[in-house]
Amino acid sequence: MRQSSLLTPNSSYKTNTLVSLLRWRADQHPDMLAFRYLPDDTSESITIDYAELDRRARAIGAWLESFGAKGERALLLYSPGLDYIAAFMGCLYAGVTAVPAYPPRLNRPVPRIQSIVDDSHARFALTTTTIFSSIEKRFEHAPDLKALHWLNTEQLPAGLEADWRDPNIATDTLAFLQYTSGSTSQPKGVMLSHGNLMHNLEAISRGFHIDSTVKGIFWLPSYHDMGLIGGVLEPMYLGGETTLMSPPSFLQRPVRWLEAITRYGGNTCGAPNFAYDLCVDKITPEQKESLDLSSWTLAFCGAEPIRPETLERFARAFAGCGFRKASFYPCFGMAESTLIVSGADGPSEPRTFTVDRKSLESDLVIPALANEAGSATMVSCGPAIIDQKIVIVNPTTLQRCDSNQVGEIWVAGPSVAQGYWGLEEETRKTFQAYIADTNEGPFLRTGDLGFLNNGELFVTGRLKDLIIIHGSNHYPQDIELTVESSHPALQPAGGAAFSITDGGKEQLVIIQEVTRQNRQADVNEVAAAIRQAVSEKHDLQVFAIVLIKPMSIPKTSSGKIQRRACKTAFLNGGLEIVGEWRAKKLPTPTTQKEKTDSLPSKTAKTGMTANVIQTWLGDSHCLHLGNGCRLH
Repeated sequence: MRQSSLLTPNSSYKTNTLVSLLRWRADQHPDMLAFRYLPDDTSESITIDYAELDRRARAIGAWLESFGAKGERALLLYSPGLDYIAAFMGCLYAGVTAVPAYPPRLNRPVPRIQSIVDDSHARFALTTTTIFSSIEKRFEHAPDLKALHWLNTEQLPAGLEADWRDPNIATDTLAFLQYTSGSTSQPKGVMLSHGNLMHNLEAISRGFHIDSTVKGIFWLPSYHDMGLIGGVLEPMYLGGETTLMSPPSFLQRPVRWLEAITRYGGNTCGAPNFAYDLCVDKITPEQKESLDLSSWTLAFCGAEPIRPETLERFARAFAGCGFRKASFYPCFGMAESTLIVSGADGPSEPRTFTVDRKSLESDLVIPALANEAGSATMVSCGPAIIDQKIVIVNPTTLQRCDSNQVGEIWVAGPSVAQGYWGLEEETRKTFQAYIADTNEGPFLRTGDLGFLNNGELFVTGRLKDLIIIHGSNHYPQDIELTVESSHPALQPAGGAAFSITDGGKEQLVIIQEVTRQNRQADVNEVAAAIRQAVSEKHDLQVFAIVLIKPMSIPKTSSGKIQRRACKTAFLNGGLEIVGEWRAKKLPTPTTQKEKTDSLPSKTAKTGMTANVIQTWLGDSHCLHLGNGCRLH
């Protein structure tokens, strides 16, 4: 195992918190570039060095201190960029617990922000002039937001940094609340201490094999753990540099990400599985000619199930641009474990394991040959990193599973968060689990299913999404992959499989987007192809198939399909339907939306549908991830 890349301070600072870390960076390397932000338009990049970031953080910290904010919570509402980073660190400099969120789109309701404010009991809110002007218009209908003490950091009084006083925080001091997003439940605030963060930042550096030479290029949302911790805090921890862009910038034109890697020599970059697919599908041969990805030595992949086909497609598509398949780094983690839990000892060609798909229905792991009929190939997420621990436990008996069994993934270690803010019972159930027959614990129950093979983690699915029909387990993501591959009219990564109860029996329902070019596809033909594929590969009969508009399926703000939200929309008539097939007549939903062939409204300039942008900007009615951001 490599040694820590964090240099030992030769000053009086003890870098055991993010505050002392940034103070030391500013003291030792004041002129070193910390962050570069690339605006969505053609204007030049905006940069900040460690000295200026420290100065702005001290000024914001002193401003908060002047209002007696220490120990309170402060809501952060910022567009992507450097203002958000300064405000986040400013909260920590004041001993204030930061509560990152994302401002809603113009003229949209703010229920998610209101629920976060209500849950966190935030007293302060930091933002900019534009965002405050938008939020202020809603105060009449949102008195809880009006009651906050709003601070516009663009109007920060000059010279306040001289008034800053060290808040004397410790490793157990809360740094921020990472609000998860549930598809049916209220968001929960994961309590992350400075100690949690410093431990996980070291775990990332050890697993990734990165040091102060890191040059990160990220478009990930900075209000989520993957973007904030992996994309902002990790390079600061190592003393490297980061180039940032907004999520819409990537979604509107994926080549921008790879162009930035080319221009700035990015060596550490990553994203969810879908982003690699999007690059393959949207970047043209002409655009590839100008790309040089030879500097890209670590390409982490997480936040959703990783498909070996995706990694292979991307490596093949960009090999001519200098990308190497050995740069991939599949990993697993979640907000409740700060971020990373498992990953390989440095980047390498992805390791896979093929099992008999039928055996998984009985929670058994039986090896199979690759490409064999009825097999499923999964990508390794590596072993637990440094002093973290992974065990596989039967979610019903709470006993440890045998090595050939699938069970719930339980995690222990210094990166495990302090619990959910204000939710004692939920914290006890999730963060304080013990193995029944040995009383070993406490463990974090992740809610994810998987198994260990030679110490490496393989994730098979999500416990609450598991489909059980006729006593057999079926993983929705496997069915969804079968469905999207069954007919060319269907949109990849645009489907949901779930079960409903009908006549006392569990029945399979498929919700699936069609592509933009196939909105007039023959519904009976497509449905027949879906039913045949699902029957052949999973030995299941489909009860209902609903084809919906492109970009209309409910997703979390990290791009995951919200299966429970899809189920609710199916039962309540909340889907934007272009065609459907049902094995028998079901009760007519009370709020069935009118069918139409028109697409959702497009955002200005880009031609991207509003739903795609909304998904990654975390709009309030978009909801969020069930138990935090998962890296699979």
